[in-house]
Amino acid sequence: MGQKTHPNGFRLGFTKTWNAKWYANKKNYPVLVKEDVTIRSAIRARLRDAAIARIDIERSTNQVTVTIHTAKPGVVIGKGGAKVEELRQVLGKTTGKAVKVNIFEIRFPEVDANLIAENVAQQLERRVSFRKVLKQTVQRAMKSGAKGVRVAVAGRLGGAEMSRREWEREGRVPLHTLRADIEFGRAIAKTTYGTIGVKAWIYRGDIEPAPRQVAQNTPTSSVAPRPTPPGPPAPTAPNAPAAPVTPHVPPAAAPVAPAAPAAPAAPAAIAAPAAPATGGAA
Repeated sequence: MGQKTHPNGFRLGFTKTWNAKWYANKKNYPVLVKEDVTIRSAIRARLRDAAIARIDIERSTNQVTVTIHTAKPGVVIGKGGAKVEELRQVLGKTTGKAVKVNIFEIRFPEVDANLIAENVAQQLERRVSFRKVLKQTVQRAMKSGAKGVRVAVAGRLGGAEMSRREWEREGRVPLHTLRADIEFGRAIAKTTYGTIGVKAWIYRGDIEPAPRQVAQNTPTSSVAPRPTPPGPPAPTAPNAPAAPVTPHVPPAAAPVAPAAPAAPAAPAAIAAPAAPATGGAA
């Protein structure tokens, strides 16, 4: 079976980031996820023809910041900003929090995967030939600067009894390369004979990884060379016959001569008597 991975989820943390940026504990997490879905559904329902590509949501303590990326900012803003203010009030009532709405314009909608998928779906709903739609979409995207485009449709194409899948590709779309900047989008065309799914992949080039920064206070660690594996042992010469070993005989001890008798001690000298004292005072 095919092991398909979402191109955006596969690159989260490398070249892609999350559409919702907030933190919640275990108790509040499902509530906020449902609130995000409600916000996105309400925006897309009110602005169907605004060519919305992506909706980012950020949360602080008591404020929700909604960023709308669209190819038609004038449709979202309205005359004098009336539509934006109305949308902000609706979202505020839905969430019960202060809502801030930001709008970013997409300058090249021909290279945005979500907008390409939406455009193909709208043309299929108007009963345009799917082969013509695929070829024109791919050529238009390549002329706008994309390095690779792939568009696929699946369903009852042309009202056929059996559903099938058709796709058109030009350039290269390296789905297995993490540093590749690939954008993925999908849409659903609701026709009279059933729904037709549309998927689009856009390859814009590689994103070079940021160089690693080393702190100045910490010394740079030198990379130790890889240890070389020990080689085979050197061949040894054939063993020569061992020489006969003679037993070690200790040398004979020399005879010891008897000691000579000690000489008799000489008699001690006798001191002469002292002479009497002579002569005195007359």
